[in-house]
Amino acid sequence: MVVAVFDSGFGGLSLLYEAMKKLEGCDFIYFADNENAPYGTKSIDEIKALSIDAVDFLASKADIVVIACNTATSAAVSDLREKFNIPIIGMEPAVNLGKDADGDILVIATPATIKGVKLNELLKKSNLNNKTHLLPMPKLVEFAQNMEFNSPNVKEYIKNQISKFNSKNISLLVLGCTHFNYFKDSFIDLMPNSKIVDGVDGTIRQIKRKIDELNSKGKNLDTKLLYYSSKKQKDINLITPFLSRLDKMAKI
Repeated sequence: MVVAVFDSGFGGLSLLYEAMKKLEGCDFIYFADNENAPYGTKSIDEIKALSIDAVDFLASKADIVVIACNTATSAAVSDLREKFNIPIIGMEPAVNLGKDADGDILVIATPATIKGVKLNELLKKSNLNNKTHLLPMPKLVEFAQNMEFNSPNVKEYIKNQISKFNSKNISLLVLGCTHFNYFKDSFIDLMPNSKIVDGVDGTIRQIKRKIDELNSKGKNLDTKLLYYSSKKQKDINLITPFLSRLDKMAKI
């Protein structure tokens, strides 16, 4: 069974990292659209077009395509499912986990996800509007893409953004962009009393259910993982520093 994971850049590696540990017997393809990252500041039409190109590239190579990008999911998942005859699984901010939160909820994401209909529908459905704050943090995507994880600039940016809220009142921090998983240590330092959640585990559960539905071994690769980038980089060693960083964040 071949699972293709697509992201606007290196953020989706946070999902791939967990998927490779939890989805036994699967081979993986990772496609990073680094040439066009970030998606979060682009128009909906641009995001749709780029997402269609990415899935078109992956559809013949995989049994399942996973959009490990909240922004692309919000903007394009419906169009992608209509256009392609392959199971497509999207990723959403895990705001539903805020139902049992004692205090307020802070959702951080890209501008496109914050403004998107998908997130607002999730909040309305969960009846969490009154206790949820939304904060776009687009620079974190750029920091992650450049492997700048804990520099003074990163720490100052996060501190300035989080300071817009009273962190003592925030009991749940929702990471609404896969790029943000690289900065969990900084978030914990600033918000030690807040629980941090993301959509990775929920998405992996969806992948498992889809694999069971397909009830087939599907395609096979010659290797456990293939890496592609729109910058025409295929050297899998390029993603090693990102996976190493995720390994550290997983221990927090």
